Amino acid sequence: MPETELIIAALGLAFTSEINLYAATATLGVLGIAGLVGLPAELELVTHPAVIAAAAFMYVVEFFADKTPGVDTVWDTIHSFIRIPAGAILAMATVGDVDPGVQAAALIVGGGLAGAAHGFKAGARVLINTSPEPFTNIGASVAEDATVIGGVTLAFLNPAAFLILAVILLAFMIWLTPKIWRGIMALFSRIRALFGGPPPERLESRPAKISLSLKGGEPPSLPNDKGPDASG
Repeated sequence: MPETELIIAALGLAFTSEINLYAATATLGVLGIAGLVGLPAELELVTHPAVIAAAAFMYVVEFFADKTPGVDTVWDTIHSFIRIPAGAILAMATVGDVDPGVQAAALIVGGGLAGAAHGFKAGARVLINTSPEPFTNIGASVAEDATVIGGVTLAFLNPAAFLILAVILLAFMIWLTPKIWRGIMALFSRIRALFGGPPPERLESRPAKISLSLKGGEPPSLPNDKGPDASG
């Protein structure tokens, strides 16, 4: 593959591996061992039958864990320390034996994309888990699996098409992330209120009350108040 296409494939692998590392690894291994894509020497390890079998086994485990409300959040938290470094390393390995500066850039950008994908997925799952029915969670997990398998395949077979779709997906994530963040903050506020904590509006009024108490005097009179000299 030309160097530009390798870079696109590297970033695509970093992004999809953060969503589901085991599905991305198994898919890439199957594509390589089937001869559908030519992998750099640094990535040929994923075509080993033992690696494919291990990735497929862990994908099955994650398949069920990722579709169980609550368990998926714990799973994502644990894998925060696995997926992000793995995504960065896979991105660097994908560009192969090229200029060290290009490898370093792939490592940095790949890690950044992996971190962004992790934050988006974890935040979205926190909100999805508030739904009382499991179907939303299952549907989101299936969509993620399809995105990973299809994304890895497209990134290596047609990098240009993958780049277009990736730009659209990133734009959607940028648009949706502030809404997810506001939803998480509202959820935490409700949880705090359930445990006896003050609601947000009371928290906002506290600084004014504290400042008045520090002055040690009476609150200032309002314009329509009648003081002692009001009659005269």
